Amino acid sequence: MTLSCKIHAAKDLRLESEGEAGLAPHEVEVALGAAGICGSDLHYYFHGRAGAFEIREPLTPGHEAAGVVRRTGSAVKGVAPGQKVAVNPSHACHVCRYCREGRENLCSSMRFLGSASIYPHVQGMFRESFVVAESQLTPVNADISFGELAFAEPLAVALHAVNRSGPLLGKSVLVTGAGTIGCLIVMAARLAGAKEIISCDIADHPLQVARQAGATQTLRSDRLTGKELSDIADICIEAAGSKEALATCLQAARRGGRIVQVGTLSAEGLQFPANSVMARELDYVGAFRFGVEFDWAVNYLVSKRIDVKPLLTAQLPLRDAVAAFTLAADKSRSTKVQLTGEAAIM
Repeated sequence: MTLSCKIHAAKDLRLESEGEAGLAPHEVEVALGAAGICGSDLHYYFHGRAGAFEIREPLTPGHEAAGVVRRTGSAVKGVAPGQKVAVNPSHACHVCRYCREGRENLCSSMRFLGSASIYPHVQGMFRESFVVAESQLTPVNADISFGELAFAEPLAVALHAVNRSGPLLGKSVLVTGAGTIGCLIVMAARLAGAKEIISCDIADHPLQVARQAGATQTLRSDRLTGKELSDIADICIEAAGSKEALATCLQAARRGGRIVQVGTLSAEGLQFPANSVMARELDYVGAFRFGVEFDWAVNYLVSKRIDVKPLLTAQLPLRDAVAAFTLAADKSRSTKVQLTGEAAIM
């Protein structure tokens, strides 16, 4: 039996036992080491939905994880029991038009772990052990903690956002939102050679963490006038998931600049200044999940080129999931909170 977190509805999280899953030839069972609580996980727990994705059956969330191989299917060759692995939550079909064009993140038949985007839902990794395809695993032989390795997924999101920004060498970058994704974008922008990286938020604690992540300037965007924000960055990346943050990006972008939207916005009350985008020749692009950047993320973490330890606030055992969700929702005290499984104490 394995312990699993199941969200049945808003604020209804239950710890339930599940039987041992069978393995197809190319599948692998992984024992959980550490798994991060993401913004979408918080939305599922507190609201019963994340954007347009509504829980229609009990959902095990969790899509940022690392662990240890426990069992392998008969055709598995790339990993073996006892091996540490990073887990890519994306399981693309590899045959649709988007996959063939090298844009697997836009796969028309994507199965993304811990998501209610399709029905039946794709169960996630907030459980003691879980089964995934071998192709979703990156074996790691280096000396790196499960907690650090579990940042591969959100770091991949940040790397994809920076990739969608175009060349950053010598440019000024503004990032709205100094949560996990925002701070990882700061790190990725530094790696890409940005000259100046401005982090904006409406709270002090996230901005303190952003400075540790490498922001050259931090701003309380709720205390600035439009004039103070006007034309201060070549590239603006929206990572807060709020229409106010998007408005900040539109205000701050210089003529001919680019805005990259990473956060999921509520359409309610959203007004888009299309004429300003036109007259200032702004590029407005989206950045959704990631593709090959997952492998890049693992490499940067293992090689220590990116240090995520300043972002890790706390780790709590799986049985304390409700307390972990509560802490993760308190942005005055936390950046990234993780759940840990039995592999963390092996």
